[in-house]
Amino acid sequence: MHYTRLSQIQSDLDSGSITMPDLVGYYLSNIKKKAHLNAFLEVFENEALDQANSLQKKIDAGEAGKLAGMIIGIKDVLCYKDHALRCSSKILDGFESQYTATAVQKLLDEDVIILGRLNCDEFAMGSSNENSAFGPVLNPIDEERVPGGSSGGSAAAVAADMCLAALGSDTGGSVRQPAAFCGVVGLKPTYSRISRYGLAAYASSFDTIGTLTNSVEDAAILLQTMAGPDEKDSTSSKEPVQDYSTAVFDGSKLRIGVINQSVKEGIDDDIRQILADQSKLLTNKGHTVDEIDFKQFEYALSTYYILTTAEASTNLSRYDGVRYGLRTDDNDLTTMYKKSRSEGFGEEVKRRILLGTFVLSSSYYDAYYSKAQKVRRIIQDQMTDLFKSYDFLILPTTPTPPFKLGEHSSSLEMYLADFFTVQASVAGIPAISIPLGQTDNGLPLGIQIMSDFFTEHKLLAFSNYLLNDANITGKHGL
Repeated sequence: MHYTRLSQIQSDLDSGSITMPDLVGYYLSNIKKKAHLNAFLEVFENEALDQANSLQKKIDAGEAGKLAGMIIGIKDVLCYKDHALRCSSKILDGFESQYTATAVQKLLDEDVIILGRLNCDEFAMGSSNENSAFGPVLNPIDEERVPGGSSGGSAAAVAADMCLAALGSDTGGSVRQPAAFCGVVGLKPTYSRISRYGLAAYASSFDTIGTLTNSVEDAAILLQTMAGPDEKDSTSSKEPVQDYSTAVFDGSKLRIGVINQSVKEGIDDDIRQILADQSKLLTNKGHTVDEIDFKQFEYALSTYYILTTAEASTNLSRYDGVRYGLRTDDNDLTTMYKKSRSEGFGEEVKRRILLGTFVLSSSYYDAYYSKAQKVRRIIQDQMTDLFKSYDFLILPTTPTPPFKLGEHSSSLEMYLADFFTVQASVAGIPAISIPLGQTDNGLPLGIQIMSDFFTEHKLLAFSNYLLNDANITGKHGL
């Protein structure tokens, strides 16, 4: 029993060749067999089995929701009422969610079953899943390597067949980068396309709920269900939700841009080759592929880290040892604050809080934060201009294949792992990473595709088109 998409499961459920208890039992068994990967922080075993039995009765009565058979895990930054929420941090020790995130509730309403909480970098801050207070996640493709971050547990769980799909969050590439490292599909929709209500905030003007799946088809189905306005989130968009699940590439000739800066020095040769192969393939099919210069490309990473650390400094001030979570005993209030935060937060989170506090300070606000906001607007405007001429932009998801655990010892090395993913996050546009090849030693490689605001239907259809060609033609899609 191995499924790569919901349609396969639903076909077998309809024929009676499997039941929901069988299906949930299969995934629970895989979770136990692969517990050493450390992908799940908590498994809702009894609850999931009870839900499976109830759902089977609904299926037999013809009353099941459209996502019956979708078995998922959720990243440990999403609220699920009466379940623990830790954000992979000690600071939230003992905390339980008082409500369910809107995106999660929409899935539950369509009979999705949630198997448990998935490991991640603490407060979604990291690119390797080595920053979790509960230990790193191992990459199921090569257990000596990282699965990517911050949604490493989500990507690893899908790649290791512990669940059909998983929810993650993407602030600067935290869905796309682990998707590339684990050989799965990672979708970051347009900022505001999915409500952020119930998503623990890292950087509020960047945070986006995304999906990790084995197929573009399932990414579309999940997005279709979660997208739309939410009165509980004032930043959620009222833009009409298109039928992503039926999006099909119409065969029209496309104009595609390959950003020059993404194919120069500093990226792995196999990744450069796959990008070149895809460009040749698309050209041979009659599409126009141009190498283009994105003038502000090199500034996106620094802009991202200035703005996100500033927002993190503000958002994480609520974890003070008073309202919820860890509290270090001390008679002096100020000392209690300091000790609780020092003991509760990990090193990377403290580093980003300090950086954010620095750039927001009165002496440096104009020099860093204010200037970064202006650069962000320039990048957004340039992206908008590019999409007047091009249907899609293609670039690597990551500069390298998955690296070994402990290989990147400095923060700068780790931050550079986000070099290609932060562009879409700064601009707020949708982007997807799809697996289009592998290295000679079998490590997965991902290619990233970006499109204009709220064009997920086109992005998903084109991504499926590329994946289908790659499956037919071999290693590099030729």
